[in-house]
Amino acid sequence: MDSPDDLPTARLPFPPVTRLHILHCSYHFWHPIYRSITPKARLIPLTAPFIDYLYGDGIILPPEDDNDHLSSTDTDSGIFSSSPTSNASDSDAGPDSDPSLAWSEIHQRVQFTITELGGNVTPKLNWSAPKDATWINATNSMECRTPNDVYLLLKSSDFITHDLEQTFDGCEPPSLSTESNNDETEIPYHLILRKTIPALNTSLEFRCFIRSQILLCICQRDLNHYDFLPALVPVLRPLVQEFLDKEVIHKFPDKNFVVDVYIPPPHKRVWLIDINPWAPRTDPLLFSWMEILDLPGPWTITTADTTNGTTEAEEVSEDEEDIIFTPEFRLVNRDDPEAY
Repeated sequence: MDSPDDLPTARLPFPPVTRLHILHCSYHFWHPIYRSITPKARLIPLTAPFIDYLYGDGIILPPEDDNDHLSSTDTDSGIFSSSPTSNASDSDAGPDSDPSLAWSEIHQRVQFTITELGGNVTPKLNWSAPKDATWINATNSMECRTPNDVYLLLKSSDFITHDLEQTFDGCEPPSLSTESNNDETEIPYHLILRKTIPALNTSLEFRCFIRSQILLCICQRDLNHYDFLPALVPVLRPLVQEFLDKEVIHKFPDKNFVVDVYIPPPHKRVWLIDINPWAPRTDPLLFSWMEILDLPGPWTITTADTTNGTTEAEEVSEDEEDIIFTPEFRLVNRDDPEAY
């Protein structure tokens, strides 16, 4: 018998989630397409030894280089090991004292990239950022100034573990998929280092839900109430809609997906931050997935497919092409229970 937590997800009328769709939402896939509209970032392909390091128990960090300042983390916390001044002789050096010996090229690229991007970066893997591990960083953020800051966040994050171990959870089995199976099981893991956005204003980050290549609805990502946001909606909504219509939607290979954007002052330019799967694993934030799946779009007829519980919407006729569809823009109200 299904647990109560399983029942709502089981009834959600999602189209089948394919492995190829998950791979399309990987940063390494979409970033080359949208590079000019994303914040500056560098992608570092990961080797098997580095993946093994992320999988490994415990947290052992490479010795700090003489040219690096001390990591912003507390090296005496007892949570992990780092030996800038090890008592061991050089002849005793090995993977246990310096794990980066097995992936020295990656370590060098991380050092170089941090310097190239101004000395302050935020890391992520193909899909997830280690937001759940900021507690271990002295700045209580994802800002990293040394390679060890990066490694510590990655190894402390359950989100990163999910990327490594549960990438295709909830997807169609490859044998039942209509896709070719050649490329849907191999995952080219990448470490993404993004230049830290100065004075990032999280109140101006928004999640956009795109269904059948139509922007259906938008909501805040930061679940706090901001008095100034309602007055900005008439400016932000058409700006996001135009940006997605012209720059994003028709370049992406799937019709349904979720996009995160950032619109800094003076609110004249939109930045693409991330692309997420159209799947229950993506947090709908101020909506519920059932609500999103049931939202009406700019269609005239909705037909139910009783064989799989999904719905199909027919496009408007040629005579109705001038109908302007206004996506819902949902904010956290002052008294909303969602507000922090």
